[in-house]
Amino acid sequence: MKAISKLKWMMPPSPPSLSRHCSHTPNASRNAANHPSPSLLDDFTRFCYQRDLPSAIRAMDAMQRLGLHADAVTYSELIKCCLSRRAIAEAKLVRNHIFSGGYDPKTFLVNTLINMYVKFDHLEEAQALFDQMPERNVVSWTTMISAYCNVKLNDKAMELMVLMLRDGIRPNMFTYSSVLRACDSLVNLGQLHCGIIKAGLDSDVFVRSALIDIYSKWGELRCALSVFGEMVTRDSVVWNSIIGAFAQNNDGDGALNLFKRMKRAGFQADQPTLTSVLRACTGLALLELGAQVHVHVLKYDQDLILNNALLDMYCKCGSLEDAKSVFDRMVEKDVISWSTMIAGLAQNGYSREALKLFELMKVSGTKPNYITILGVLFACSHAGLVEDGWYHFRSMKNVYKIDPGREHYGCMIDLLGRAGKLDEAIKLIEEMEYEPDAIIWRPLLDACRVHRNMDVAEYAAKQVLNLDPEDAGTYILLSNIYANSQRWEDVAEVRKNMRERGVRKEPGCSWIEVNKQIHAFILGDSSHPQIVEITRQLNLLIHKLRDVGYVPDTSFVLRDLEGEQKEDSIRYHSEKLAIAFGLMSLSRGKTIRIRKNLRICGDCHIFAKLTAKVEHRTIVIRDPIRYHHFQDGICSCGDYW
Repeated sequence: MKAISKLKWMMPPSPPSLSRHCSHTPNASRNAANHPSPSLLDDFTRFCYQRDLPSAIRAMDAMQRLGLHADAVTYSELIKCCLSRRAIAEAKLVRNHIFSGGYDPKTFLVNTLINMYVKFDHLEEAQALFDQMPERNVVSWTTMISAYCNVKLNDKAMELMVLMLRDGIRPNMFTYSSVLRACDSLVNLGQLHCGIIKAGLDSDVFVRSALIDIYSKWGELRCALSVFGEMVTRDSVVWNSIIGAFAQNNDGDGALNLFKRMKRAGFQADQPTLTSVLRACTGLALLELGAQVHVHVLKYDQDLILNNALLDMYCKCGSLEDAKSVFDRMVEKDVISWSTMIAGLAQNGYSREALKLFELMKVSGTKPNYITILGVLFACSHAGLVEDGWYHFRSMKNVYKIDPGREHYGCMIDLLGRAGKLDEAIKLIEEMEYEPDAIIWRPLLDACRVHRNMDVAEYAAKQVLNLDPEDAGTYILLSNIYANSQRWEDVAEVRKNMRERGVRKEPGCSWIEVNKQIHAFILGDSSHPQIVEITRQLNLLIHKLRDVGYVPDTSFVLRDLEGEQKEDSIRYHSEKLAIAFGLMSLSRGKTIRIRKNLRICGDCHIFAKLTAKVEHRTIVIRDPIRYHHFQDGICSCGDYW
């Protein structure tokens, strides 16, 4: 019977009879003999199924005058037509007609109307219609719950869920998949999870995926993995959810390990899988693996989401040539594509190219957003383009109607601070519409170190530490600023505060990928199996660099060290060990690519420039601030970082 019913839906409607299509009202019975109602209803039905909206509305108007109504299925077709045309005015006429003349619409039809209002973003009308329903089923409740979830009114969605249960309606897989998105606490999530298990819906693919997604959102990767592991049979939807969960929580290793398990289980990587894997490669700066994933992306040709992920991966792995190649081949570009490329150029030291690309973006007709302007201001900040920076900062609100955020103010303060315009930077902070946070004060503090402004540095450091008492970098920076002025009592006080608070400087760590394996180096750690050979290689390299003028710059060392201790403490910085290992392990034509957890120090910056020149190698170091491309004794940052 189900198969026959499905075939009927696929066939065009047969000429309807009056008894099948007409719902009589008192007026209808009096007028039926004088009006060709069967023909009118037939025409109306045909217009609805043919999606001829103007003719259907005219026929419906005639039916209204005669007091005639069609069947619920025909009206649902007309409502679909209104939705596809975004015909809100006509949709309201349909709604008024359905509730006129004593016609009693079925629950199915009222649900269709509620869904129509939801799709038109008329949530108040949808709620009013829902409230008037004499009988609601699971579809009615689920439609409203999902609608509130979509507009982030999570409290309202959860309230409706409670009322639904009190009304004795059992939620289905679609209800739970929707309401899980509205969880605003782990307590609510736990209660919903219990309800899902009691309802026997924990094995449903979409519910399971929604659970994984929400546990991931709360950073509960163990719970997400537990939900994934409890499923006996898995499909690509669930695999994509768990891989995406790890990638979004910056656990690239976990995401890649799950991807390998997925492949071994016989599942093919689709668009969501590849997007998550590219995100994992981006986080770990795994260029070689990312390039391999690129091969799989090619079969999806011009998929915008995948191309944007690919573009982001190449930019953040410091491979600008590949990024430009992907960008130039993209037939479709959205604001994310342009913003990614602009930020990528800026972070890799190509600020003027980033600003030129921004001009091309405007010519293309793509409207900049919050992130686009952030990339533009970053480009200005890291190239010392003060006038350009002010112009783009003011244009945000005046031209693009974008309110500046803390990050935009941070970029401007960084730009002014680097240029030595500390008074302008402080004035801008005072003009901000909201209280400055650590993002605002840190760049000012660093500028004070460069320009040796003790008074402002002391004030900025105290502001940062009031907002973030555990910020080890600020303690160290303030300690060194005091030491530069030989204020040793203040140095001792800063160190004492660090000890009392248990604050420790995060050790520098550098990663390098060789033959698809990640090798990590930490100052003072000798656990690498080739550490003896690496140290020997590094010492030979330092000796060679001294012949071309390298002198260790000990101004970046903690001030309580003396003489040779200072040189020893910077000799084995993690990026130097990674560079030495790269020279040993990679063929001469290969670029040495290193990722570092802390900002590169001035001594290592000089070391990398000279190494690139002496060894005729290209070295790329990615730190949390930007990317440094070293070649022929020059860095892409222009020594302005």
